[in-house]
Amino acid sequence: MNAFSRLAPPIQDYIYKNRWEELREIQVASIDIILNTANHLLLCSGTASGKTEAAFLPILTDLYNHPSQTVGVLYISPLKALINDQFERIRDLLVETDMPVYKWHGDVADSHKNKLRKNPKGILQITPESLESMLTFRKQEAIQLFSDLRYIIIDEVHYFVGENRGIQLLCLLQRLERLIGISPRRVGLSATIGNPEQVGEWLAKGSPYPCVVPEVTGEKRIIHLAVDNAKTENEFYEKLYDLSLGKRSIIFANSRSQVELNIAHLKLLAHRKKTPDIYYAHHGNVSGGLREYAEHQMKNKEVKNVIGATVTLELGIDVGALERIIEAGTPYSVSSFVQRLGRSGRKTGISEMFFLFQKQENDNTEQKNAEFYIQIDWDIILCMALIELYTKDKWIEPLQEAILPYPLLYHQTMCILTSRGSMTPRELAETVLTLSPFQNISQEDYKILLRYLIAIEQIEQDEEGNLLVGIEGEKTVSRYQFLTVFENEIEYSVRYESREIGTINKSVPAGETLILAGSSWKVIEVDVPERQIFVKPIKGISKSYWEGDDEVIIHTKVLKKMKEILSSEKDYPYLQANAKERFLNSKRIFQRAKLDQKGIVLLSDHCYAIFPFMGTKSLKTLEHMLHHHHISCHVESRNRISLFIHIDQEISYPQLLEVLKTIQTETILPEALDVGDMTIQEKNIQYVPKSLLKKHYQQDYIEIQQMQKNLDLSEV
Repeated sequence: MNAFSRLAPPIQDYIYKNRWEELREIQVASIDIILNTANHLLLCSGTASGKTEAAFLPILTDLYNHPSQTVGVLYISPLKALINDQFERIRDLLVETDMPVYKWHGDVADSHKNKLRKNPKGILQITPESLESMLTFRKQEAIQLFSDLRYIIIDEVHYFVGENRGIQLLCLLQRLERLIGISPRRVGLSATIGNPEQVGEWLAKGSPYPCVVPEVTGEKRIIHLAVDNAKTENEFYEKLYDLSLGKRSIIFANSRSQVELNIAHLKLLAHRKKTPDIYYAHHGNVSGGLREYAEHQMKNKEVKNVIGATVTLELGIDVGALERIIEAGTPYSVSSFVQRLGRSGRKTGISEMFFLFQKQENDNTEQKNAEFYIQIDWDIILCMALIELYTKDKWIEPLQEAILPYPLLYHQTMCILTSRGSMTPRELAETVLTLSPFQNISQEDYKILLRYLIAIEQIEQDEEGNLLVGIEGEKTVSRYQFLTVFENEIEYSVRYESREIGTINKSVPAGETLILAGSSWKVIEVDVPERQIFVKPIKGISKSYWEGDDEVIIHTKVLKKMKEILSSEKDYPYLQANAKERFLNSKRIFQRAKLDQKGIVLLSDHCYAIFPFMGTKSLKTLEHMLHHHHISCHVESRNRISLFIHIDQEISYPQLLEVLKTIQTETILPEALDVGDMTIQEKNIQYVPKSLLKKHYQQDYIEIQQMQKNLDLSEV
């Protein structure tokens, strides 16, 4: 039988009514695997390639032929906005099957959830945090809803892999399976990734079934890329205006501040040039209502609207047929570049992406007396490296999983204890340590964590020796932020009259101005206890109130490609005139410093710098190894890119070289390194004893073998 004939009659009717000419390759493969095997499935292909339909056509057919007595499909998505977006799309597909679809997250009314509680069936869309809430605080409800669950679909699965939310998600899947006593099949939906087999293994963790990743050729797309540079701030915004005018576009930036400034300046330019205000801001601190409005406006086929965004639109939220992607600066990974590039060209088959860099007149890279490494435009070089790695080398960063994720171990311990009420230490250890993300954690280390949690009253032990949530633990668990495993900022709600504009992470005194949702506002009143700031709209460009940038972890292959680009004589046709001038100037400075020939340079008398061109973790590892050999040094960064090691003491070149040779060949374990003041930007580290945090850092942030492999002493 061919794939179409295997589908249930209502699904066939849907295909006829929508005038599909044929099933896509990924849909044919999915139908075969879902209907003929018991395996999990990872569907991996580009944006708008039919992945959602590929998952649902056979799953709905199976449920039509063998109805579930409860919710049949649990659809997990990383963002509420994605759930809202997919809700309408899935509902259209279900019209013929008489299967309801429900959404469940913090913004969904109880009346909608109550309909599902009364008659649990169909499909439920949910975020990991809402599922965590259910399993932790209302496990009987989970049993009622999912006791005959057949499938778990994970949307944008690549977003979870290698992240703390992914660890949480794997724990949730296993906890749910244990609760209902069955193992639903898992189906992952992912955009283009470089390591699908590895992601498939991740998806199947803790399950008795393997994961199949069908090979599909996918649709060919033409890629148009251009990299440009503005010499002044005014020129930057003028070029941004020209690039986006008449093109339905997303303007990506790496920070909320830059998104706000981009959109505010575009609004101002539109006013001056007497063109329509078609510009919208979209990031996590813009209110949900305004984000949804912006998404709706972008779907307007009559107007070429423009939306500025951070990673919130890197995922597959439908904002219409985009014609152009503009990147204000550069992303920090090939994966992010590919996600953003894939947002355009759904209709035309042409993905168009422009990179625009801003260098102001007083930028110190123009100062001839600045250190050579300050004069090099590392942002443009990074951008070029990402482009080359994807378009020429077909490479995307591989999956890296945490080995000893103690902060997540704490979180899941508290969730499970809250759900169960009390447990013996043995029961708790058997329950928690058998979750797949914690397979490397020893019982002895878990005892250390539990003793520490008892000492700080997160948990307590009763007279019979059972463990339960303690006094301080109850306070922690009761906070709504507890369910998330990413850091929550203290936020102030910014309100104009009856509506919320969004949030900022610090209080602003009355009389000051701020920028939010692409507009400027003047603060008229502040309610500190309620964390509310009341504003009124004003003209002009105001100050942004988001401060600080998290450390960026860049892969070694990216840094090596940056060196290759600066060392080569190749031509890069996507560089526009200004960017090419910038690149050639950077290359001259780089080669004048002989960094194309050697990795150690003299900055001043007896003061050296080591440029090994290795990734963030390897460079930090080299820093720790140098400290281990009593060399005072620190890692230097430019625009969040960790570049080289600055030696902070007088030392001769032969002495330094001898130490590096020892480091390259010596056998040493991560736990032998004194990591000093560790930088771990993770939630819940305050609930983990320092001895375990040190082990976590040594195992998950130190990579000795990789560092030794990438330390090329033939060029020093």
